[in-house]
Formats: sequence, C-alpha cells, structure tokens
Amino acid sequence: MSHHPSDPPDPGGAGRPGGAGPLDGVRVVELAGIGPGPFAAMLLADLGADVVRVDRPGPSPLGGDPAFDVTNRNKRSVLVDLKSPEGPATVRALAARAEILVEGYRPGVAERLGVGPEECTAVNPALVYGRMTGWGQGGPLAPLAGHDIGYIATAGALSMIGTSDGPPAVPVNLLGDYAGGSLYLTTGVLAALLTARATGRGQVVDAAIVDGTAHLTSMFWGMLAEGTWRDARGGNLLDGGCPYYGTYRTGDGGWMAVGALEPQFYALFVSLLGLDADDLPDRADPRNWAELRDRFAARFRSATRAEWTSVFEGTDACVAPVLSLREAAGHPHLTGRGTYTEAHGITQPAPAPRFSATPGTLRLPPAAPGAHTPDVARDWDVPELLKDHR
Repeated sequence: MSHHPSDPPDPGGAGRPGGAGPLDGVRVVELAGIGPGPFAAMLLADLGADVVRVDRPGPSPLGGDPAFDVTNRNKRSVLVDLKSPEGPATVRALAARAEILVEGYRPGVAERLGVGPEECTAVNPALVYGRMTGWGQGGPLAPLAGHDIGYIATAGALSMIGTSDGPPAVPVNLLGDYAGGSLYLTTGVLAALLTARATGRGQVVDAAIVDGTAHLTSMFWGMLAEGTWRDARGGNLLDGGCPYYGTYRTGDGGWMAVGALEPQFYALFVSLLGLDADDLPDRADPRNWAELRDRFAARFRSATRAEWTSVFEGTDACVAPVLSLREAAGHPHLTGRGTYTEAHGITQPAPAPRFSATPGTLRLPPAAPGAHTPDVARDWDVPELLKDHR
C-alpha cells in the first residue's frame, strides 16, 4: 500500500516501529479461547496493551492457520498446559504481574483449573478479572453450551431483524459475540481498571452476551413503552419495514441501502431516484409504505448498482451501495481514511477508534502459539514459563 506525502497518516501504523497506544504499559493475560474473548483482547492490544495469550499445547480448537487469525494480532503467545502440575501456578505468576486477566470458559472451569478469580486475586488483589460467557456466571442457563445465534435469540434482538414475512436474518456473529460480548467486556475491564488504580482493589467483570445484547436494545424498549415500536420485525422505522430505510435490488442483481429518514434527505432521494414527490403518497402514513416500496423498487430495478451509485454518491440523499468485504476495502472513502490497511501480508481493519496523541498501531502479526514464551518470561519476570515450556 503506497502512500504519498499528502496522504493522511496510516492509522494502522503498520509501517511504524514500536508505537505506544493509550493502553501502553497495561499488562493483560488472555486465557486462550474462541470468539468474543480473543476479539476483546485484540482491541486492548490494538490500543497498546501488552497482551499475553496463554495457549494450550496442541491444535487450535477451530483449526486453521494461526498466521491468518487477525484477532490474535498485536499479542504475544506463551504455551502453558493448564492440566500439568505446574500449569496453574504459571498462570497465577502471570496474573501476579498483570492488571487485567480475560477468560472465556464456562462458569466454574477456571476455578477447577486453579486459575479462577479467588486464586488469581490472592496473588494480585488489584487484578481486574474479566469473564466472557454467553449466558453469564449465574442464571438457569449458565452451565449450558451456546453460540451467538442462540444468545441474541434469547435476548430478543434476533426477532427484530428480517422481513415480516420471512425468517429472522442472521447477522453473522457481529451482534452477539462482538457487539454484545467483546465490546462490553472491554468497556467493563477498562472501567474496573480505573477503579483498581484508584483503590488498589480489583474486581470480577461478568460480561454475558445476553446482557450486552439486551443492553444494545435500550432505545427500542423506550419506543415500545411510548407505543412507537411494534414488537414484530419488518414493520418499523429502522427494521426494514419503512420504505425509505431499507435495501433495494438493482437491475444487475446488486443492492442499494437507503436511509433517507429526515424530510430534506427524503426529498433529495426521491428527486434523484427520478420520481415526482407530488405524485407519491404521504410517507408518514405506514398504510402507504407498501406502495412507496413498490415504486422505489421499480426505479432501482431500472439501472445497475454502479449507475445508481454514481447518481447518489456525493449527495445528502443517504443512499449507498451494499459492498462486499473486498469491495469495502477498496472504497475511496475508506482508503482515504485508512480504515482498512494491509499489515503483515493481510488486508484487515485498522485499529479503532482513533486517538490524536496516542494512536493504536499494528505492531505484531497474529501470534503463533508459544512463539513468545522466552520473551515474555524475560519481560514479565516469570521464569516459571520456561520450566513449563515444552
């Protein structure tokens, strides 16, 4: 990826050695898992924390090549067999030198392994112990297995997504694992870190995907209470039921996303779509939405996605093409901002959000399991790592 002197700074910082983000100096232990825990630890690492991932010997639970696991970027990895006699003591030695520990086991597993909150805070009373689960540490479903789709279904969020006459649409695992899980865990451990630094006392952060996902629906509970939201998908302002907030297929099979909510943006949208606003029914009356949708859909079918993109781009009509991942990485706005970057041979999102004085950087490629055991043993002064290392 070439840069010219007039280009904005590379927010990924892939070309800059070192670099100290806002969490520079914060030590984090991540007990290896899958999904939201690794992503939360990646976010802390992107922001400058020294994240040490404790991997177990043997193959990854998901398989695949660790070199392409972007959620393990900016971390260092050590190998510890938690089922060996020395393993738990080694993890406790790491916890004694950290400010944050993150784990994603089922409730009770960390305790059985000897690395639960009680054992770790015994050696470090100021430790923030972050726990990432789907169902939480307590409640009837706490001991059961699950995945993103079940958590967001139970929390009520999945019921909101999709058309009124079709099945709920699955938002990959962005809504549960990462929005309701990782981001709440990250917020929680950083808030608890502020308290720990002020008081010298750590605490346990119970980040449950069902809790976080439910929390994300806060605005809609207010709308339900005032009667402006129907508790059924596909018939509301923001769930695709509204014809000026939804997606339309173009003549070549592409899609355009329309978000022309405000009256002035709607007027511009209708005009650029080639329709006469005076000939359209009142958009404020939901009884007219079906007719409006049909009219809009017919117009979008009359041209290609590229043609409609050229019509709407650079205007305030709030219309955008629905891009694939690879297309998004090449979009002029995102390339202009460096939203996506290439680092260590992989195109990937740059760290977010951005900081004016202490930007996050992409310092390290995805960590190969155990690759940094000697370095961490030295830097963190944990000689136990070398005894346990195979």
